[in-house]
Amino acid sequence: MQTSSDRHEYPAHWEADVVLRDGGTARVRPITVDDAERLVSFYEQVSDESKYYRFFAPYPRLSAKDVHRFTHHDFVDRVGLAATVGGEFIATVRYDRIDADGMPASAPADEAEVAFLVQDAHQGRGVASALLEHIAAVARERDIRRFAAEVLPANNKMIKVFTDAGYTQKRSFEDGVVRLEFDLEPTDRSLAVQRAREQRAEARSVQRLLAPGSVAVIGAGRTPGGVGRSVLDNLRKAGFTGRLYAVNAALQEKELDGVPAHRSVRDIAEPVDLAVVAVPAEHVPEVVTECGEHGVQGLVVVTAGYAESGPEGRERQRELVRHARTYGMRIIGPNAFGVINTSPEVRLNASLAPQMPRPGRIGLFAQSGAIGIALLSRLHRRGGGVTGVTGVSTFISSGNRADVSGNDVLQYWYDDPDTDVALMYLESIGNPRKFNRLARRTAAAKPLVVVQGARHGGAAPQGHAVRATRLPHATVSALLRQAGVIRVDTITELVDAGLLLARQPLPKGPRVAILGNSESLGLLTYDACLAEGLRPLPPRDLTTAASAEDFHRVLSQALADDGCDAVVVTAIPALGETSAADAELAEALRSSALAAPAKPVLVVHVELGGLAEALSAAASTAPQAPGAAPGAAPGARFHPSDRSPTAVRAESAPDSRLIPAYPAAERAVRALAEAVKYAQWRLDAGEPGKVPAYEDIDEKGAAGLIDDLLARGEGLTLGGEETAALLGRYGIDVHRALPAPTPDDAVAAARAIGYPVALKTTAPHLRHRADLGGVRLDVADEEQLRRAYAELTELFGTPTVLRPVVQGMAPRGVDTVVRAVIDPAAGAVLSFGLSGAASELLGDTAHRLIPVTDREAGSLVRSIRTAPLLFGWRGSAPVDTAALEELMLRVSRLVDDHPEVVAVSLEPVVVAPTGLSVLGATVRLARAPLRDDLGPRTLPVV
Repeated sequence: MQTSSDRHEYPAHWEADVVLRDGGTARVRPITVDDAERLVSFYEQVSDESKYYRFFAPYPRLSAKDVHRFTHHDFVDRVGLAATVGGEFIATVRYDRIDADGMPASAPADEAEVAFLVQDAHQGRGVASALLEHIAAVARERDIRRFAAEVLPANNKMIKVFTDAGYTQKRSFEDGVVRLEFDLEPTDRSLAVQRAREQRAEARSVQRLLAPGSVAVIGAGRTPGGVGRSVLDNLRKAGFTGRLYAVNAALQEKELDGVPAHRSVRDIAEPVDLAVVAVPAEHVPEVVTECGEHGVQGLVVVTAGYAESGPEGRERQRELVRHARTYGMRIIGPNAFGVINTSPEVRLNASLAPQMPRPGRIGLFAQSGAIGIALLSRLHRRGGGVTGVTGVSTFISSGNRADVSGNDVLQYWYDDPDTDVALMYLESIGNPRKFNRLARRTAAAKPLVVVQGARHGGAAPQGHAVRATRLPHATVSALLRQAGVIRVDTITELVDAGLLLARQPLPKGPRVAILGNSESLGLLTYDACLAEGLRPLPPRDLTTAASAEDFHRVLSQALADDGCDAVVVTAIPALGETSAADAELAEALRSSALAAPAKPVLVVHVELGGLAEALSAAASTAPQAPGAAPGAAPGARFHPSDRSPTAVRAESAPDSRLIPAYPAAERAVRALAEAVKYAQWRLDAGEPGKVPAYEDIDEKGAAGLIDDLLARGEGLTLGGEETAALLGRYGIDVHRALPAPTPDDAVAAARAIGYPVALKTTAPHLRHRADLGGVRLDVADEEQLRRAYAELTELFGTPTVLRPVVQGMAPRGVDTVVRAVIDPAAGAVLSFGLSGAASELLGDTAHRLIPVTDREAGSLVRSIRTAPLLFGWRGSAPVDTAALEELMLRVSRLVDDHPEVVAVSLEPVVVAPTGLSVLGATVRLARAPLRDDLGPRTLPVV
């Protein structure tokens, strides 16, 4: 081993698992002296051409001196990293610190020469790009700011690795060699390149699990029943289009129900893409080894007995993931329900669901098997509740989420052409910062509906590795909504919203037309719209005598009205009506909706199963003139006699529109309200605004002040003068307050400030609690000040306890509070609300992720329920919200520019009709926390 004099301590934190371009994984780690044999073996498998490109000359083998050089590193000036699969090297990268003349050097030299070597069999997998990200992060940690690389002109692949990385670079050609120099400071382009590669790799890794060419079920028994045999039967009954194998060490048979059977996956002659593992937990490690050595690409582990069972199971789960990643395999599970892909090209039901769901455009992700069953059942069911034939594209139940998570599935759904709407049931969010980023990108392309379980349990479910967060659930929910996520509270609401979004266009506004044959049901719908913040038009009652033609005519009129953005149709059954009448009404609604495809239509039905089923199954089947589309003429009348005798499923009619039916007005309207808010978010996301640049901000001066203050120690809460000085660097003026430990000090302070003044306590139990009487305002002279001082000390205690201060009076206005905090999981968050009971008791606070744009600051002010108090409520004078928005933008800039500022609280901020006054401020500093979202791509540490 290397001695302490030869190296710094082994940097274990440089070890990482990465997903490669083809969806497989590799382990990145520092090279040590113990790797000599691995290095030699690796080099022997590299082609002569690749060796020539690396050393610029024929170099058939490494000398002993080479092996020593390439395995002995000090992890500061000389660093080598290797990418490994199955414990063996597949690629290496190293840097050597150099001076201005290109000679070996030590700090403070900040340039290094970098070189790669990738095994030919693994070229094209993105290994070099991943290694470049990691070696660059290591170099920055060691105060290296620039890389230089010399490459032969014919080595186009390596030149492309450097030029595509997105760093600021310089290129030259001398003595037949291309010399590349590039700064290692991340740029917007390098970060975009890194995240695009991350998306492609992680999406591909999920795609390999969902669309395998072959599947082996390991643990399938001879007799029906049991987990393994159930999965095998479900795969077979679903009509899986690839090769299917049964594996069980106890099998003597060659087939199980026509499926080739083997005692080990090693005995299968053909490649196996996916293995479903359903053996007892104690046998799983052996199975993983067999799968890895056979080249299996991924595992679905339905076996239980892992982290959900306690500490021993948690360690067993960690070892399972480490073991699988050693072979480049990804895992769904353990304790998973399974995966489904309804694509006709795949027809994969590698799950415990006995019935294959209908094909459709909805993607489902559930961390709970029980909830996954409920979701599949509700989407599949036609009668009762929400009905229809809108089906599923893919389904993933992740179980303990030890490896593949909701983030990976979002990466896959983002550009999956078969998924239009994503529904997720989450019990925990392992990486909220990344989930927020991915959710924002996904929501800009397709709706993402999320319900979060275990919101109030105070701890993550057993088996889930979750980063600690100090943010309450309401704040996390608000941040998700800011990212475009449609947040709902129940599984019922999840399905309700998902079916509407999958079937209907997004509404262009909140104006809702209501029509139907029940006045009472129309009024209930009207009230529900008002409660959800929509703008309903007066309901139109067609009376119970309304015919299908009446519905067609009035719905067509409503859809043609420029004053409405969506239509809710209410319907009750007529006595003596038959299923034929239900079908006629369904077709009437369908044909009207087809004539106005830009507006959503919903139906609220009461005990009308026939109509619900007709709406879900029928399309416009009325005879058409040659070349005419169904319902193409907006003014066309509907005639029941024109309906053909057969109904057409929506999936088989590309131009059909399924109209979702709901059994209660509240459910329909709530789903519509979520669609309206999402549509507005899509519009706003197209113009996100900008982060203003204020010329009076002294970023460099603030940085110097922060460094000086942190020299005192970690976790520092600044005093009043220091807080004012730091905030002042960002143009935030704090109203002057002078300590008054005695009445005479109070008088002296008032003279220095000038009357009138305020006398208030700053004791923690009285701070910001004017309702308790700890504040005296508009103190006009010395006599009043001494009397007020005596009253406070008599009521609340000694000056030592009260910590009184004297402050100049601020103009009257509305008391608000502005806060910023850096959460270890979610990142930097800006919060706003009215000071006092509104925010503290009622929780009326709005939140945005930092950095905040000018548009986001404006929406932040207006998004609290008590916002009318800022805009002239009940005849009061409107306050200066523009000044308030500027203050929030300055606080956002401060925290974004200086991650050492981990908390800022401005309270109260009195916003007057003109200007504002910051009367209280606290700032907390700490060393900048590490941000893994800006570092190289890695899989979560297990």
